[in-house]
Amino acid sequence: MKYLCRLVTVSSFVILALGVWIPFKALVAQELLELAWAESQARQTEVRPWPWADTWPVARLELQDNQARQSLIVLDGAHGESLAFGPGQVFGDNLGAGPRVIAGHRDTHFSRLKHLRTGSELRLQSRDGQWQTYHVTDTRVVDSRHQQINTDTLPRDALILVTCYPFNGLQANGPLRYVVKAAAARSDLVAAVVER
Repeated sequence: MKYLCRLVTVSSFVILALGVWIPFKALVAQELLELAWAESQARQTEVRPWPWADTWPVARLELQDNQARQSLIVLDGAHGESLAFGPGQVFGDNLGAGPRVIAGHRDTHFSRLKHLRTGSELRLQSRDGQWQTYHVTDTRVVDSRHQQINTDTLPRDALILVTCYPFNGLQANGPLRYVVKAAAARSDLVAAVVER
């Protein structure tokens, strides 16, 4: 009986430690991403958030809905390792030329996409510090088995955000995707043309 009590006590401490470790690791990772983004902007080059990282920050995305503003560091690529820490840029030029497609997990970083409506404001900051404002033009659910995002037909000023659907679904890797399309605000486009 004494050994059983010790086993239960040790097991409890191990479970508690693991339960605290994951949120702590996530918090530290976000701070490292913020530092890497700041250094990327200062040096105007790719900076990995930790030495063994297989990705780096390429932009900062701000989502504004009727409830709150959320700021996210966007990483290069959308593979499992990078998506664990933030949304990933799937398609687009890091200098902001042409359409951009950004993907994220529905239950973490992109959980707020469900609150965006036509007209909602999005902002994207490039490495040079410039902000581009976008307004949501469309939200829809698509079946990835039958529909793909054709970047050749997208306007150059398009921003597409993609996540799995439904938001509260229990099935991982289902075929449905929630797609938010946004276009650059016209005043920002005029300013960008004048600067060039």
